[in-house]
Amino acid sequence: MLPGFFKQHFSSSRLKRVRDFVFAEQAVLIAIGIAAALVFAFLEVADEVSDGETHEIDIAILEIFRVPGDPNQMIGSFQFQEAVRDITALGSFSVLTIVVSSVVIYLLLTRRAAVAVLVAGAVISGALLSDLLKEFFDRPRPEFSAVAGELSASFPSGHSMISAVTYLTLGALLARLSERWREKIFFYGVAIVLTILVGTSRVLLGVHYPSDVVAGWALGAAWALAATALASLLRRRGVV
Repeated sequence: MLPGFFKQHFSSSRLKRVRDFVFAEQAVLIAIGIAAALVFAFLEVADEVSDGETHEIDIAILEIFRVPGDPNQMIGSFQFQEAVRDITALGSFSVLTIVVSSVVIYLLLTRRAAVAVLVAGAVISGALLSDLLKEFFDRPRPEFSAVAGELSASFPSGHSMISAVTYLTLGALLARLSERWREKIFFYGVAIVLTILVGTSRVLLGVHYPSDVVAGWALGAAWALAATALASLLRRRGVV
């Protein structure tokens, strides 16, 4: 009877620990689950791109935003085209470097070194991953832009991916600092809108296929979710 008693007691105790962990970390587990689903979505898009299955729909969507007979020219007024270029700059290396550096410096000044390292690490690792994936897939840019030959490989969209990593991570951290739900929704909303605008601008400019952007969004959002999940775990353990 004693071995059975200890076995039952151990199983109940272990089950309780698992149950307590699930309830305590349910937000983290949900974030990890969504991140895994987004990575799977990226792999699916990557597989279809490698097989050439997205080419026709990619070209069809790009042609919607080009002047008929002049594929190098984006539709819309001069003011609209300038606005698109301004928006795409929000996902550029220079702008994101300024944004992330400013945030990291602020966090260091307020003695939040662990959060500063987390933010910098998430963005830098995301940028490195984007470059590695571009070299691996080596997809040529669309022939709808005069500067296409001067740019890096097309898949995935670096602007879309890194802007997703940066803005979604910062939006989540700001939402964490807010107590009211409307403030949380605002920060998440701004982060999502900025991410969508940057990715959409890449298609409008003709420097990326839509599938490049979708893949960048998926992997960037997964990276940001993983970073925020890690931040939550570290916060519960008193590291952050």
